[in-house]
Amino acid sequence: MLALQLAHRKQKDKRLADRLKVILCLNKGLSYAQTADLLLLDDNTARTAYELYKTQGIEALTQFNYCAPKGYLSEDEEKSLSAHLEKHLYAYSKDIQHYIQNTYQVEYTVEGVRKLLDRLGFVYKRTKHLPGKGDVQKQQEFIKTYRELKAQKGKEDEIYFMDGVHPLHNSIPANGWIKKGQEKAIKANTGRQRMNINGACNAAKAEVIIEESETINAQSTVALFEKMQLHQPQGILHVIADNARYYRSKLIAEYIRDHPRIQLHFLPPYSPNLNLIERLWKFYKKETLYNRYYETVDEFKKATHLFFDSLKNRKIELKSLLQDQFYFPHLCFS
Repeated sequence: MLALQLAHRKQKDKRLADRLKVILCLNKGLSYAQTADLLLLDDNTARTAYELYKTQGIEALTQFNYCAPKGYLSEDEEKSLSAHLEKHLYAYSKDIQHYIQNTYQVEYTVEGVRKLLDRLGFVYKRTKHLPGKGDVQKQQEFIKTYRELKAQKGKEDEIYFMDGVHPLHNSIPANGWIKKGQEKAIKANTGRQRMNINGACNAAKAEVIIEESETINAQSTVALFEKMQLHQPQGILHVIADNARYYRSKLIAEYIRDHPRIQLHFLPPYSPNLNLIERLWKFYKKETLYNRYYETVDEFKKATHLFFDSLKNRKIELKSLLQDQFYFPHLCFS
C-alpha cells in the first residue's frame, strides 16, 4: 500500500495515476464497479489495471510502453490473426473474441478485441456491393491495359470515364445522428419524374463534363462527345465506357469513324467497380439526394445543377475521390 501511495504522489500523468488509484481502491475492498464509478473510469479499465499489477507489479502501472503481459497475442499470432481477418468477414467483435480464444487460447474482453483490431489497422465499415458475375481475369487484364495506356498516351491526350445516371425526384433515407429514443422521417415525393445525365470525368485533371437530355441514348452520347471535344481541342480523347447498347450503336461507331480524336475503350462486362465515374454519381447522391426533400421538380433540378457547377471549385475533393485504385470481385466475401 505504501509503495503504491508513494508511486501515486510522484506520478504526473493523470492516466497513470488513475491506474495506481484503481489498485488502492481495490485493496480497500471496493468492487471493480465501485472503483470505476468513483474514479470516473470504465469497468474494463479498472480490470485491466489490476491484471497489469497482478502480473507485472507497480512498475508496469507507471509506463505506457511496458512489455505486454503474458496472455496477450504474440507478434506472430497477431500476424496470423490479421491474415485470417483479411480472408474472413466478421460482423461482431464477440465472434472475433471467440475465434481468438478457440484458436490461440487467449482471452480478450470485447473492448480489448476492438482495441486490438484498431492497432492492427482494421475499421468497422460497410462492405461494398459488386456484381457477382464480374470476371476477375478480364478485369485484371483491363487494368493492365489501362495502366499501359496511361503511361504511353501523348502529352495532349486525356483519359475519360463515361457513364449515365438517372436520379429520381424523390428523397433517399440515409444514416444520420439522431437522439437516442427518437425517430426522424424524411418526406417522400409521389411522382416518378427523373433526370437523365450522361457524363464523363477526367480523373487526372479532376474535371467533369455532363450532358442532360430527355433520355440517354446514342444521340445524347454524340452531344456529350461534342462537348468533350470543345473542352479539349487538342489531342486524343480516350473514353472508357461500359457496354450499354447505345455506346455500341451504329450511330456511335459512325461518329467515331468520322471523329478519330475520340477513341472508345470498353470495360469488361459487369464491371462498375472499374468505372471511376460511378464514384462521382455516388458522391452526387450523397450530397444532393440523401436525407434531402425537394418539394418540386424544379427545386430538385436546381440542386443537381448547383452540385455539378460546384465541382470546378472542388478539385482537391475530386482528385481524392477519383484516384484510380480499383476494387475487384475476388476481394469479396461470399
